[in-house]
Amino acid sequence: MLGRLASTRLQEIRRVFTQPSSVRSLSTALNYHINSPDNNPEQAWEFSDANKAKVKEILSHYPSNYKQSAVIPLLDLAQQQHGGWLPVSAMNADYIGSEGYIAPVRVAKVIEVAPIRVYEVATFYSMFNRAKVGKYHLLVCGTTPCMIRGSRDIESALLKHLGVKRNEVTKDGLFSVGEMECMGSCVNAPMITVADYSNGSEGYTYNYYEDVTPEKVVELVEKLRKGEKPPAGTQNPRRIMSGPEGGNTTLLGEPKPPPCRDLDAC
Repeated sequence: MLGRLASTRLQEIRRVFTQPSSVRSLSTALNYHINSPDNNPEQAWEFSDANKAKVKEILSHYPSNYKQSAVIPLLDLAQQQHGGWLPVSAMNADYIGSEGYIAPVRVAKVIEVAPIRVYEVATFYSMFNRAKVGKYHLLVCGTTPCMIRGSRDIESALLKHLGVKRNEVTKDGLFSVGEMECMGSCVNAPMITVADYSNGSEGYTYNYYEDVTPEKVVELVEKLRKGEKPPAGTQNPRRIMSGPEGGNTTLLGEPKPPPCRDLDAC
């Protein structure tokens, strides 16, 4: 019985991975890997020369016997270099292929651990994408404060305007839309993040756009399409950062100091 259940589940997983990417509705959610032409251990992958220097700088923050602690920043760097997603070849240790090719610099090799230790991290954190994303990966916050303030309408507006489903990539490769849990800007809900992979790891940015509306996110997409860099932060002109709309109504002056420094003696 357990064997039949396992076999059925494996077939379901294979069906998902063998579907064209345009009909998949999953990206970071899948913890499984099945080789595909653009994502398999035999592919050549290594850090660029510029990023090899960054690898050394990252490792310098950790004791030599705790290199494995650098796995998250190294995976993040690899993802930036690879256009916003992590192929399995970037995570592996050396691979000797049929022609004797040896990959010199991959994450597992750098931190001297078995590849499974790297996979465990990459499949746990939603910040790591294991399928292709757009050059601009738009992440809509879906946690309670943002949902109450209309995040579902924000996501619907983006999907409709771009003509994609969640975690699909537009035909021009520019945009994809995903969901992220709480990003800590609840006071400025609803909000989205734009992970900009358009210039590789050298120009990578990760910006918050807060107090958005369905209309404003569509305007944001069109500005990004034109190559513009919209100012990050609140999109409400009546707010300054996380301050109240329209300005303060209390605490308008300097608070009065205590009559003496020793409060118990006052």
